[in-house]
Amino acid sequence: MDPLMVLWVFLFGVVFGIIAGLILVYRGIVSPLRKRFETLRQQKQSLSTVYGRITEQFAPFMESYPFSPQNFRFIGSPVDGIQFEDDRIVFVEFKTNKSRLTSLQQRIKRLIKDKRVEWFEFHPK
Repeated sequence: MDPLMVLWVFLFGVVFGIIAGLILVYRGIVSPLRKRFETLRQQKQSLSTVYGRITEQFAPFMESYPFSPQNFRFIGSPVDGIQFEDDRIVFVEFKTNKSRLTSLQQRIKRLIKDKRVEWFEFHPK
């Protein structure tokens, strides 16, 4: 057999073996690790959400909260609550960790900043 042909068959076999090995490693190690990572990420997000909801309930009673907790009323959504002061009413949103305002909360904030807040009184008949 021609030595050049043997070399090409050998190189082809090595390349094929490397590709087959990478596929097996990916299926056997990387894919399960990726699934495990996604599961852990979802669990972390869930715990972060629970932590945020617990913090929302207790934040008005924290020492660093700048208002009187007796004047805070919890709403929950789309803002966490309203603080009633003698000279103003404050919409309060508690954020923990790296959480940010949702698009709805940003819109509400913009409406408040633009003084587009009204009083409405309803008398059911």
